[in-house]
Amino acid sequence: MAEGDTILRLARRLEAALGGEEVAASAPSPRGRAAGVPRLDGLRLEAAEARGKHLVLRFGPLALHSHLGMSGAWHLYRAGERWWRPRAAAWAVLAAAGEVAVQFGGPTLRVLPAERLRLDPQLARLGPDVLAPGFDPAAVAAAIRAADPARALGDALLDQGLVAGIGNIFKSEACFAAGVDPWRPVGELGEAELAGVLAAARELMLEAVRSGRRPGSVYGRRGPCARCGARVRHRGQGDANRVTWWCPGCQR
Repeated sequence: MAEGDTILRLARRLEAALGGEEVAASAPSPRGRAAGVPRLDGLRLEAAEARGKHLVLRFGPLALHSHLGMSGAWHLYRAGERWWRPRAAAWAVLAAAGEVAVQFGGPTLRVLPAERLRLDPQLARLGPDVLAPGFDPAAVAAAIRAADPARALGDALLDQGLVAGIGNIFKSEACFAAGVDPWRPVGELGEAELAGVLAAARELMLEAVRSGRRPGSVYGRRGPCARCGARVRHRGQGDANRVTWWCPGCQR
């Protein structure tokens, strides 16, 4: 699933390519037409925003809301460049100034009045965006502890209503970077410990935005930890059974 770093990089790329331009909007797939994508035709892209794992494109009176989930993707092409996937599979095509942005798949694609964004249920329930300017790790740590002290740290970090943008990769990597066991209940963590994990997640994700590369200290690592030599472990966590990776030698 695309995490917050991917969406922020995507927002910046879309704004650089299409920002300020009137787009030619089309929807080759019936799914895109049902979402209202053709209504954007001729409108100007005013801003591209990342809200955790959600992407919002503002076109004056209208907005396009996208969530990619496990299967969705946005591709950027130069005009005339061959696409990686068939045109008929595209849910949204936005073209301007020799650039073409194409969206395929995912659980959410919809056009809605921009004035509804502030109170929209899907977006209003999101917690603070870990990559937003002014993100306060200490305040978010206090909210996580207050919500459910018995909840395991790794599971709590994935709750988008508590903190938006963190997924499996950065959940695991942030806990490793901070040296904290993701299986510990948040109520047993000191405020500085929990805030340290959140700060580590933000730092790692911002670096991924800058470089386009994600860390691989524990996530997906099969074998010994490069730091201490202990065997990196992984197993499902929480009600959704999302896989957590950690080093029992480095994380306490």
